Amino acid sequence: MATKMQKLIGTSEEDDDEDMEMDVKGEDDEDGEEKDISSSLMVCVDGGIAIGSSNLFQHQLQTQEHASIQGGCARRSRPLEEKERTKLRERHRRAITARILAGLRRHGNYNLRVRADINDVIAALAREAGWVVLPDGTTFPSRCQGTKPSGDAITSVAASSSNNMPQQTPSTSLGGISSGYQGTVEYNTCQLRNVFVPSSSHYDLSSAARSHRSSIVGDRGEGTDNHPLIGGSIDTVDNNQVVDLSSKPQERDFAGTPYIPVYVMLPLGVINMKCELADPDGLIKQLRVLKAINVDGVMVDCWWGIVEAHAPQEYNWNGYKRFLQILRELKLKLQVVMSFHECGGNFGDDVCIPLPHWVAEIGRSNPDIFFTDKDGRRNPECLSWGIDKERILRGRTAIEVYFDYMRSFRAEFDEFFEDGVISMIEVGLGPCGELRYPSCPVKHGWRYPGIGEFQCYDQYLLKSLRKEADARGHSFWARGPDNAGSYNSRPHETGFFCDGGDYDGYYGRFFLNWYSHVLIEHGDRVLSLAKLAFEGTCIAAKLPGIHWWYKTGSHAAELTAGFYNPCNRDGYAAVMSMLKKHGVALNFACTELSMLDLQGNSEAPADPEALAWQVLNAAWDVGIPVTSENPLPCHNREGYNRILENAKPINDPDGWHLLSFAYLRLSPSLMERQNFVEFERFVKRMHGEAVLDLQV
Repeated sequence: MATKMQKLIGTSEEDDDEDMEMDVKGEDDEDGEEKDISSSLMVCVDGGIAIGSSNLFQHQLQTQEHASIQGGCARRSRPLEEKERTKLRERHRRAITARILAGLRRHGNYNLRVRADINDVIAALAREAGWVVLPDGTTFPSRCQGTKPSGDAITSVAASSSNNMPQQTPSTSLGGISSGYQGTVEYNTCQLRNVFVPSSSHYDLSSAARSHRSSIVGDRGEGTDNHPLIGGSIDTVDNNQVVDLSSKPQERDFAGTPYIPVYVMLPLGVINMKCELADPDGLIKQLRVLKAINVDGVMVDCWWGIVEAHAPQEYNWNGYKRFLQILRELKLKLQVVMSFHECGGNFGDDVCIPLPHWVAEIGRSNPDIFFTDKDGRRNPECLSWGIDKERILRGRTAIEVYFDYMRSFRAEFDEFFEDGVISMIEVGLGPCGELRYPSCPVKHGWRYPGIGEFQCYDQYLLKSLRKEADARGHSFWARGPDNAGSYNSRPHETGFFCDGGDYDGYYGRFFLNWYSHVLIEHGDRVLSLAKLAFEGTCIAAKLPGIHWWYKTGSHAAELTAGFYNPCNRDGYAAVMSMLKKHGVALNFACTELSMLDLQGNSEAPADPEALAWQVLNAAWDVGIPVTSENPLPCHNREGYNRILENAKPINDPDGWHLLSFAYLRLSPSLMERQNFVEFERFVKRMHGEAVLDLQV
């Protein structure tokens, strides 16, 4: 039994012998004795002699015997048998403590000093949990866990505690990271920079102290000066020196987290206007490289303007057939976007793919098939939702055109659906494939962070507005707002979007309700037919991340895009109900943005993180799976970490995480060595695999 216990706790007989022979410092608390007489002096009344701290136990016995005879001391002598029992209990506790400490050193990599006490163990555990422990015992959460004391408060605490702490106190360390009197190490966790250290403080390490610190070696044989947290963040510390305490925040370890498939978006022009692969040999090489790092698949746009370019219901799928054959040979999966919008003219567009020629011909004779702003400017980026049920596209409605296209794709590539090569269909619902109005067209002069304009002035949408106003009994409301500004206006510059503006009046609420309802009805009609065409396949719909002006009352940019989401109303709940009705996943592309990305546009009170929180929770609250993509190019670890944190929320009690992630985009920049190494690392963490170079 003893042998098994030794193996379990990881100690040795030598350790036991060493600790069993330790002197007893004091009597047991529950026996009524003082806890530590080594820090005080005992003085007898008759002699006035102070007894030092050496051989205290013998002096105590002599003093107590002397006091019992003379009657001049405060304490009484206790029976010798009780003292022996106390010593035995104390030695037993110390033996248990020694075994615990030995086990922590051997199996837990705790570099505890030889005669460590319970305070050292608690401090080590607190540091491992990410807390900051100052030498005097002051403990508080690190920057990443909660609010930390101010720099002045920490400096004052450190200065006061240093007076009670010997400078040569042995250092305790955790996992090879030295701590103890080295308070500057603890400051690193708080992310303080340029903290002035007074010359009188014990935190001003002399050259001798610094050499002593360099000689401290962790349990793995690593000196602290070479440690990435300590040696790299502290410069020189002499009298009246400034300490640079910058360090990178600790990365979360995603090993063992849920597996999230990673797809890579292919270039927009991978299929040319003749519906042929533009560069099949180069594409195969790149796909093999992606396969080598375990990317799950790719995403590609299936352009309406290419496949059905010349005549209604004449489809050319040749390029996509060859492409899918390549993917099947490489054992890669495919997410397909049914792209019913044009390509070109927006940020990131490097090719031009217009709507089908026969649709453009109809548009020249009837421009109201396109979205129109208040000045009559047409936007041929996609068809107006006013013609969803109008038979003006060579005898078909817009909804029928979309359905015929999707049904043809499903029939043409049936074998790839059956084999599981095609894993998801994303249905385009508006400009850039997103469910929104084209309220911010670059071709009409819009620039970030303009609020955009309402797009409801074609004859078909105006007809719908008049019908709605008449039903309400206010026919004079059959118009768009006349005080909503222009594409690049700010909310406070308009009478409609300013604080207390018309957006929250009777007419404003009526108009915005109708405007957003048209958006949701369009999505409802298209997705109902997509579900019919792609039965048994995962279907997704994409929502934009319109985060600018989110901190204002009106949320003007969201209103012009069709999302009735001012500060006093949830504009995404109705959208989620519609998606839930059809069992459709949500693709939301705002997950890696943060306020750091928007510092150059601080005049717009944007909040992408709050928007992402609202949209993702609105989806997860009703049980909608969420996919995502990065709206901006990302090649750095900080951006990848933000994507990971949103993909796998650490505090979600329901354990929600992304269904899949699509990376924007396959490009020469991604294939550069350093960028590709970071991307491979990101893929591993999305898959829940361990990586060995986490920042600490």
